[in-house]
Amino acid sequence: MTGFRTLSSGLRALQPAAFGADPGGERMERIRRSPNFADGVFQNPVSARTRPDGSMLEFAKVFFRKEERAHRAPAGTVPVYPTTLADLAKPAVSGLRITWMGHSSVLAEIDGHRVLFDPVWGERCSPFNFVGPKRLHPVPLPLAALGPVDVVVISHDHYDHLDLPTIKALADTDTVFAVPLGVGAHLEHWGVSPDRLRELDWNESTKVGGISLTATPARHFCGRGLRNTQHTLWASWVVTGDEHRIYHSGDTGYFEGFKDIGAEHGPFDITMIQIGAYSEFWPDIHMTPEEGMRTHLDLQGGRPTGVMLPIHWATFNLATHPWVEPGEGTMAAAHAVGARVALPRPGQPFEPTAETVPSEPWWRGVAVPPKGGWPAAQVVRASTTESAEARNTPAGAGLGDTAEGTGAPETVSAG
Repeated sequence: MTGFRTLSSGLRALQPAAFGADPGGERMERIRRSPNFADGVFQNPVSARTRPDGSMLEFAKVFFRKEERAHRAPAGTVPVYPTTLADLAKPAVSGLRITWMGHSSVLAEIDGHRVLFDPVWGERCSPFNFVGPKRLHPVPLPLAALGPVDVVVISHDHYDHLDLPTIKALADTDTVFAVPLGVGAHLEHWGVSPDRLRELDWNESTKVGGISLTATPARHFCGRGLRNTQHTLWASWVVTGDEHRIYHSGDTGYFEGFKDIGAEHGPFDITMIQIGAYSEFWPDIHMTPEEGMRTHLDLQGGRPTGVMLPIHWATFNLATHPWVEPGEGTMAAAHAVGARVALPRPGQPFEPTAETVPSEPWWRGVAVPPKGGWPAAQVVRASTTESAEARNTPAGAGLGDTAEGTGAPETVSAG
């Protein structure tokens, strides 16, 4: 048996550092005590297929089909907003400012605190620097140019959400890391001090300065290495300050539990919702734009209040749908229910409670147009606060206007 242990140890030593580390010791004991852990693995709130339906050969045929590949990436240069340190140094007028950096990476400045969700500054979401999905646009600004960050929040340990180079760069700062149960093993392996970790099970909260962070359920899965033991949890997150509250979905399939999250923690000034990289091959673990909008409404108590920011799209090619489809689908879904949606370019700061938010379909200028051309882009006139009309008008009423014949939205106030 000694020979087998030596071989096993040698194979572990050859693993890329990006694989991270499996939980052990007291961390593993805590995982076993979790009400969300059963039969040796973390469980979803409702059943979910975590592997593609059908054969991998069928998926590969679709993924590499020549006539569709051109639509899965921008045809031109993505118009990244030239974010500067000066942009982010000015205090948010409203106390809440959001900067989407691409994919699921978001800097949220909330009531005097700075929270960075799922920061991925690496060139590829892969354990290797020479293969794997590559960025379709550069990061809007260098990580060091963000300035100090109070909390880094990680939703789960997949490569497009937990990025080794980014974590190593942040490990030498004073930031606190809020992560789902088990994910701390990776961070400690990469040099993050244990006293800077806040490792939470679903429905557990922690306070950092003047903000509260709560890990809430999601319908997904985990894994980085070859074995994928399902010993690290996945989560969505609620962050609450003195005046504002925000929600980040991480990766998730739709489930009825969003209504419970909204009832307990909402309504939110902004919800950041995954609406990209969906597929009929994995319908339970990622959401379509329509499901994302349904989630936003669930979180807001069934009313189209607050702002929805679509995330988990535009930066990496991870599914078979066209590159623009998540953005187009989100616009259509928002218009159908009268919801207010923010459509910033990567790196473009905005304040969700301000009179206006970015609403231009910027991707159309750098994408392969669909057959028949672009549909008319429609903008919803929605109040920045829940008005009497919003409280008494069913979702879907009060739709907005478009600029005739251009496919571009009018510039409209939120009032």
